[in-house]
Amino acid sequence: MDQAAIDRLRVEAVPGQHHWIGGRSEAGASGEAIDVVSPIDGRVFTRIDAGSAEDIDRAVRAARTSFESGAWSRCPPTERKRKLFKLAELIDSQALELAVLGVRDNGTEIGMAYRAEPLSAAATFRYYAEAVDKVYGEIAPTSNDVLALVHREPLGVVGVIVPWNFPMMIAAWKLAPALASGNSVVMKPPETASLALLRLAQLASEAGIPEGVLNVVTGYGPIAGEALALHADVDAIAFTGSGAVGRRLMESSARSNLKRIYLELGGKSPNIVFADASNLEQAAKVSAFGIFRNSGQVCIAGSRLLVQSSIYDAFMEKLVAATQALKVGDPLDTRTDVGAVSSAEQLQKDLQYIGFAEAEGAHCLTGGRRILESSGGYYLEPTVFENVRPEMRIAQEEVFGPVLAVLRFKDIDEAVALANDTVYGLASAVWTSNLSTAHRMIRAIRAGVVHVNTYGGADLTVPLGGFKQSGFGRDRSLHALDKYVDLKAAWIAL
Repeated sequence: MDQAAIDRLRVEAVPGQHHWIGGRSEAGASGEAIDVVSPIDGRVFTRIDAGSAEDIDRAVRAARTSFESGAWSRCPPTERKRKLFKLAELIDSQALELAVLGVRDNGTEIGMAYRAEPLSAAATFRYYAEAVDKVYGEIAPTSNDVLALVHREPLGVVGVIVPWNFPMMIAAWKLAPALASGNSVVMKPPETASLALLRLAQLASEAGIPEGVLNVVTGYGPIAGEALALHADVDAIAFTGSGAVGRRLMESSARSNLKRIYLELGGKSPNIVFADASNLEQAAKVSAFGIFRNSGQVCIAGSRLLVQSSIYDAFMEKLVAATQALKVGDPLDTRTDVGAVSSAEQLQKDLQYIGFAEAEGAHCLTGGRRILESSGGYYLEPTVFENVRPEMRIAQEEVFGPVLAVLRFKDIDEAVALANDTVYGLASAVWTSNLSTAHRMIRAIRAGVVHVNTYGGADLTVPLGGFKQSGFGRDRSLHALDKYVDLKAAWIAL
């Protein structure tokens, strides 16, 4: 990436942003706005509309009108495919601009943001565009005097609510299969990371996706998000975020029209290092990356490190060295390894958990302090705690910050017990050179993803989702298409 180009984009003026409804920019009904504060320096650099229930209703009506018109829902699959490919091309053509805009909004280090946001989103739209004309209905095996067909039909209007940590990537995981299936969408982006998603909706219009098919209403979750969840003309909600909000969404479904709710929630993922791991130095470096990238603001972050007792001291020496080697700072500097915490509120939450850990007797090996405060931004040292007991809050609760809890284990049975000793089950990792141990752990760990001798590796071909209170939605892979279609049986007497 070109640092000079990044530096030009970082100071580019961003005008105040309105909602995107019916293929055009629409001012919010209330006239109220939200200051957009950059975590890089703590300064306001633009404003977005504070969406209301009235704005949500306008967007849902636009989505329903577009759906019923058939302009998208009944257009030939190859036509949807062509326009989704065009959208991917437009995202690629503006990738650096989109990445810098997103970093100014949420503080992710630019190297990761560039790959994980626009480039990943473009790849996701291509993946599902390619699937549009390759996923078929079925002919059921019946008697010779009956023809039974199973049709896959779009649901209608899909609500999408995404988080602030990787908003463009996660939005694409939901938008691409929903749009590929012929649905219309109303998206409520996070109030602290809306700018790139508003631009994405504009690019969708430029790609030829009809008016009203993709709508974006910005605003606060308890107002705009809840209005979307309660709306009786929304057929499904796809959500990534906290368990508390996930519960609210399920309650809203019950209170309204029993819309489908797909939840990808939090995690407290165990990263388990056995004594026979083939390369402890590599395991330590990857483990540090697995918790500290994007300042720990990653749903699958390996926030619990389980280390076998016989190698504990040697491994921890390598882990601390890898942690202290990370450069924390300006996320728009290509030399930065760890960027800013997304907001002042999240920084205070992180510091509060560090206080909990110290009060409960954990020992801070490195980090634990706010840094670069004179910049005005929100920066926290990567923090490692040892002497952590399983019942401690930092071992049980999702911090969603650069805070690692380290526990020891003696044998495989204790590793399994510790790994499964939380209400979460999103991701995990196992480091071992023993194939039998790897397979035993894969079967025993209650998590939607089990990495072996790596952390964070996967692509669109495999699903992402969790067990237990990490939710039951599945993003990525062809399985994601199933969330956005109804199955209709046709029973034809011959």
